[in-house]
Amino acid sequence: MKKDVFKILFIVIVILGFLLRVIGLNKYPPAVSWDEISHGYNAYSILRTGRDEWGVLFPLSNFRAYGDYPLVLNMYFMIPTIFIMGLNEISIRLPGAILGTLTIVAAYFLVYGLTKSKKISLLTSFLVAFEPWNWFLNRFAAQTNLSIFFLTASAAAFFNREKNKFLLPLSALFLGLTLFSYHTTRIISPLILLAAIYIYRKNMGLYWNKNVWTKRLTLFFILLFFLPLPFVLADPASRARSSEVFLLNEGAVNRIIEKRLTSTYPKLITRLLYNRPVYFIIEATKNHIEYYTPKFLFFKGGTHYQFSLPGKGLLFPVNLLFFYIGIYLTIRKALNKDKNYQFILLWFLLAPLSGSITKEHYAVMRATPMIPLVQLFSAIGVISFLKYIKNKWNMKFVYLVVAIYTAIALLNFEDYSLEYFGTYTRNYSQDRQYGYRQVVSNIKEKYNNYNKIIVTKRYGEPHEFILFFWPWEPKIYRGDTNLIRFYQSNWYWVDRFDKFYFVNDWNIPRGEWEDFILESGGRVRCEKLVDSCLLITSPDNYPLGWTKLETINFLNGKSAFEILEK
Repeated sequence: MKKDVFKILFIVIVILGFLLRVIGLNKYPPAVSWDEISHGYNAYSILRTGRDEWGVLFPLSNFRAYGDYPLVLNMYFMIPTIFIMGLNEISIRLPGAILGTLTIVAAYFLVYGLTKSKKISLLTSFLVAFEPWNWFLNRFAAQTNLSIFFLTASAAAFFNREKNKFLLPLSALFLGLTLFSYHTTRIISPLILLAAIYIYRKNMGLYWNKNVWTKRLTLFFILLFFLPLPFVLADPASRARSSEVFLLNEGAVNRIIEKRLTSTYPKLITRLLYNRPVYFIIEATKNHIEYYTPKFLFFKGGTHYQFSLPGKGLLFPVNLLFFYIGIYLTIRKALNKDKNYQFILLWFLLAPLSGSITKEHYAVMRATPMIPLVQLFSAIGVISFLKYIKNKWNMKFVYLVVAIYTAIALLNFEDYSLEYFGTYTRNYSQDRQYGYRQVVSNIKEKYNNYNKIIVTKRYGEPHEFILFFWPWEPKIYRGDTNLIRFYQSNWYWVDRFDKFYFVNDWNIPRGEWEDFILESGGRVRCEKLVDSCLLITSPDNYPLGWTKLETINFLNGKSAFEILEK
């Protein structure tokens, strides 16, 4: 009977977790970001033509996108849903929601393989399902949805490897797939693999001698994915994004020079204190510690409001004490030479590494390898506390504590979810480039009435939103003789295709018959009695003599776009 209750509770958690991730998926978040549509349109392009929007045939490691060269797996996972549902918000977000749900399942088996406790496993899966960090990201097309799932599934297969001889090779396969999921796991996964090899070196030898095919298949997957990694990372395309966000950038070097120039120490001491290695070690260490603090995890969250609510933590505040109790108990087991807990602890220490070596503080996305470990530690703390209550008093007190804990956890969830689906959506819709769907819909209606359509670049990459929401035929786009694309400032820009022209906000003229200036150097002129022009611009930023047709607002009521004609 007790076993059936656990099964029913687990199924309920998974179903509710899935519903939390898919209900209103096209409305929350309220708009697709330029990263989402880039993945979506490139997936659509490959589905239609076998090539991405730049003409590359089935890219294997990275695809160009805007010049940030994201990894390919997220894009390929969208192809089946786009094939079935067409190119839209739901089809590109649904894979992340499904993988987020599967992460709930994987977390349960990971924890059960580690602890052999159904209570800790069930509570961990509950927290993975409903604590904000995971489900917030699962509701949009984020690369982390893949990396979190594959990393969790890899660990789940590894900790249950004695149950089936194919689980160890499956673990290696999943870990290998993280290398094509997100840049963060390209750093973390090889280190996790090395940690596992070191910690389990003696045990694994005995295990492999009994299962020769397991050994061969596992080694095959490890070599298949990890052997080419140095060559992949040596490719400038793989390092394009890291050069922009790396801790030791031009600004950091300037700060080091400034400190040297203003130092009152002797010259030798100054050079020893203020140099790149010392700066990097100090700043990276400070950044690393920040990811374990209550401020980041429980109270404030990240600084980028696309990835977390402003002023809200990533985990339930009710778990604050239990989380650190769980870490303490894990350290104790690791010090007692429990290899599984040593591995978990090393994973936890490595998890925020990619966030630590970048200039951004409290980077929610780059710290995601901490999932589901943060939920595991909270669950260990809660269950250990309940055992203490049971031994000190009796089961009545246990039931009381469980009831209080559950009530507070549900209140934490209610508080966060009400803000997410309410005030956050209204007040921060501009952070997700809200309004482009309405803009493109308006342009489609008026397309045949104008021979020039001019769009501001104020909110970022308008061409991609037109390609996505139309949707534009990829082969026609790539072969467009009017297409103007160019590389500048580590980014690929589009100034024109078809009858569309894309202009920086500050290059939109104020005079009635002045030219619009393209960043690539060209000019766009709307000549009297010759041209019929449509202008989509930011509020109050347009030339004299144009007729305003419509205003598109953000969800908070502020103007986003104004549509005018000449």
